[in-house]
Amino acid sequence: MAKKEIVNQFKIYAPGGTATPAPPIGPALGQYGVNPGQFIQQFNAATAALKGKVVGVVITTYKDRTFSFELKSSPASALLKEAVKADKGSGEPNKNKIGKVTFAQLRKMAEDKFKDMNSFDVDAAARQIAGTARSMGITVEG
Repeated sequence: MAKKEIVNQFKIYAPGGTATPAPPIGPALGQYGVNPGQFIQQFNAATAALKGKVVGVVITTYKDRTFSFELKSSPASALLKEAVKADKGSGEPNKNKIGKVTFAQLRKMAEDKFKDMNSFDVDAAARQIAGTARSMGITVEG
């Protein structure tokens, strides 16, 4: 089989299992020539177990107008907001704190995200996530 020629490769974040072709996902797919209905159907089937969680996806489009996609882990900010049960990060992270997480929780998040991060070990990945937490106004304990 001949190698397909790649036209574009782009990333989007979508809610797992419940994505719809409505904005912002549909127009983002349409501008690259991806059929939104077809993508959403395949994406929702692949992420049915992750219902409601934000999932990163890398979409590759080919010259023959077909596409493929690769699922990534949720962004660290989404995992942190879920851990402290907040809707959004703090507008003033040095003054207003929105919650607390332990280093053990950060380590668990790092283990889940490790394959998508550029760290050599899980502790370094946990420290990266701790930096994200501090910038969101979340206190890291431990």
